[in-house]
Order: sequence, then structure tokens, then C-alpha cells
Amino acid sequence: MPVITYREALNQALREEMARDDRVFLMGEEVGVYNGAYKVSKGLLEEFGEMRVVDTPITELGFAGVGVGAAMVGLRPIVEFMTWNFALLAIDQIVNAAAKMLYMSGGQYPMPMVFRGPNGAALQLSAQHSQAFESWLAHIPGLKVVVPGTPYDAKGLLKSAIRDDNPVIMLEGEMLYNTKGEVPEEDYLVPIGKADLKREGSDCSIITSGKMVLVAMNAADKLAQDGIHIDVVDLRTVRPMDVEAITASVKKTNRAVVLEEGWEIAGIGAQVVDYIQRDCFDHLDAPVIRVHQADTPMPYAKGLERAAKPDLGKTIAAVRKVMYLD
Repeated sequence: MPVITYREALNQALREEMARDDRVFLMGEEVGVYNGAYKVSKGLLEEFGEMRVVDTPITELGFAGVGVGAAMVGLRPIVEFMTWNFALLAIDQIVNAAAKMLYMSGGQYPMPMVFRGPNGAALQLSAQHSQAFESWLAHIPGLKVVVPGTPYDAKGLLKSAIRDDNPVIMLEGEMLYNTKGEVPEEDYLVPIGKADLKREGSDCSIITSGKMVLVAMNAADKLAQDGIHIDVVDLRTVRPMDVEAITASVKKTNRAVVLEEGWEIAGIGAQVVDYIQRDCFDHLDAPVIRVHQADTPMPYAKGLERAAKPDLGKTIAAVRKVMYLD
């Protein structure tokens, strides 16, 4: 299969779905002339024109609302936020309009739309531009929330999201756009709500998603050198969550580390641990350990930022602790 970047995989998904269905259109800040803040929409304006690749003002609440209205009348909008930090300005449209419209209309108004953009920390973007919003958005009934960690999953999940008749939140890793992976040339979909076993092992499960998948895989490589074999479960979707994949892995390995980018309190990892204790309690040989961001706004200084983030060393230490090796 061709090896392409995460950015190129998203671009292919947009291009293919816009060519397949003329109801699909993209809107957001700098998506047209500038080709997107992260160049995900490169070339789409030239191919599809300004009626389907729409540059907007810096008005997240406004263009998110335009997207909701477009979905109500049968179009399939893709709303791009320059980052999910800026989407806080549009949270009313996402939570009170998009997520509730089908329910409150008694099924009269489907919401076939996608909200997408980069999520989480990059490098030295400080407290206001480094936040991971998975747990905020996954808390809301009526939304589906996908968090792809590889180019293959990014393309397949975005195509599935565009074809879904419900509002789908797409949280792209800000540090993943240049990462590379194999992506098929033929049309394919990654099902929403289905986790992926990225690596198979017998000693401990690491359950994760998004850009933390790379951290988990690197940790598994390092631990394998010491004879410790890791199951890496990539959730891919955090709402709905693939509970069967989580419990199957933990029942096999009898130990679990939950690795997440966000903060500890009310995080996605807390929900994963809840599923584990409900369904796997009698199978556990050790308490579940979570690895997450420090409970602080993201610092700007390099050393402090590094200390705040979940990383390879913290993940390896958690696995060794849950196996009673340290």
C-alpha cells in the first residue's frame, strides 16, 4: 500500500467524499485560498469551487450554526475548526443544536455533519492552545466522537463520519499531521465505534487513542526488549466506545494501563477504568493504572511542558508498576 501522511490521508478522504456526493461541502477559517491552517484542504478549492469550499470569517459560533442549518435542509457540511481550542466559542451550536436536533424534532431532522480539526498539545503553544477535549465532547448524548491515531484510521474514519447521519466530532492529533503510514488506494471505511488491536501481547494491556497510540507502540517496542509483551488497544472512537475490545484484552492479559492525552479528573481514561472494573474485576491481577496529563494548564517552558505531558517514560513506568517489577 502507498505510504502517505496523516494530512494527505485526510485530504484524500475529503476529496473522495466531495466527489462522491455533491451535498458534501467544507467550511471554516482559511480552508480555501490558504489550503487550511494545516494544509488538510490543499487543492480542494481549485477542484470544487468556492460554493463547496467556503472560507469563513473568524466566527466559530456563526459558521458552526450555518453548518447546523445546512444539515437540517439536507446538505452534509464539514465544519473545520482551526483548533478545537477555538471551538469553545461554538460549543452552544455543537451541544445544544447539533447534538439535540434529531431528538428534539422527534426524528424529523437528521444531523449529517462533521466537526473536525486539530486537538491536544503540540510544542510550546501554551495553556490556551494545548487542550485535549475528548472527555468534554464524549460526555454529550447525540454526538459521536472519533480520535484517529494513524493515517489509515484518519482516512477511514473521516469517510465514515461524512456518510453518517449523526453529528460526528473528529479530533485530529495536532502532532500527527506529518506522521506516515500505509493507506490503501481503493475505497474503504473504518467503522465508527470499533476499536483496533494495534499490537498483540499477553502480559499487559495498554488502552489508548489518538496520538497516544504512537507512544503506546513505542513503549511496547521498548518493553519487548525486556520480555514484556503488550496488547495495544486503539479505541479509535471514544463515543460510542468499544467495550468488548477493552474487556477482551484485559481478560487475556489480566493487567491494564490506560494512556490518555487529557487531564485526570473526569477523563476518558476514567470511563475505561469503569468498564474494566465492571466487567473484568475478577480477572485483574493488579490495580489499573492511568497515565495522563498533569493536572495543570499546559506550561509554555519546554522543560515544564515535557514534565506535564504523558510520554514514553511514564507509560513504561506504569506498565512495570502494574506488573510489580518496580
